[in-house]
Amino acid sequence: MAQIEERNHKNVAGKFYVDSECIDCDLCRETAPDNFSRADDMGFSYVFKQPDNDAETALCQDAKEACPVAAIGDNGSA
Repeated sequence: MAQIEERNHKNVAGKFYVDSECIDCDLCRETAPDNFSRADDMGFSYVFKQPDNDAETALCQDAKEACPVAAIGDNGSA
């Protein structure tokens, strides 16, 4: 389960975030490309844009549920 205190510094503020357990597998970026990106120089994913509609929210939730290391959280500040 993702830990808010371990969230990567590149995440934008909001509900969804990626923490330090990310293994850079690309699943979240493939699932919700409008919301997740890669820190190329650091080798992890992060939320670059919080979802702003139901479809994006559903895709972010799908990415969270499918994350193989549970590095995506949805309890961040709104």
